[in-house]
Amino acid sequence: MAGRSMFEEREGEQPLAEDPGAMPGDGHIVFIGRIRSPWTTREECPKNMGAAREKGGGATVEVDAPYRPGLAGLDRASHVVILTWLQHAPRNLIIQKPRHASDAKGVFGLRSPARPNPVGLHIARLVKLDIEAGVLTLEAIDALDGTPVIDLKPYIPSVDAYPDAVFGRSE
Repeated sequence: MAGRSMFEEREGEQPLAEDPGAMPGDGHIVFIGRIRSPWTTREECPKNMGAAREKGGGATVEVDAPYRPGLAGLDRASHVVILTWLQHAPRNLIIQKPRHASDAKGVFGLRSPARPNPVGLHIARLVKLDIEAGVLTLEAIDALDGTPVIDLKPYIPSVDAYPDAVFGRSE
């Protein structure tokens, strides 16, 4: 299984019949840059942005030269949405059992990196932006060093924040 070396198999997990990583693609993803972080192993990498801010260390996004003109205007944002490709994650698990949970859950009810398309979503404070060098300095990040970046967007609180949102509701 692709990516399984970093992810142990747990009781109650269910793989897909076919690994999405082995299927023909129907889109073309372009990596526009890479994350540079202090985290080199899955064990030391924070599990979420709250933990990343607590651990400290900062991080950067290095944007490849052809995409740097696209950074114009991003300096208006205090925070940036970073979409990454979590290349080490297995893509064939549809039911997972998180370490901290008593029951297995569907992949779409989890924030796990193991999913059919391992896209990471990170919202980070933008400390500094050097458009010419293509470097975004971030307060923190919950991604391994070298993680490919597939997109950047400004975080817009009036559009992106839902103050009445909840997680864990029962029906």
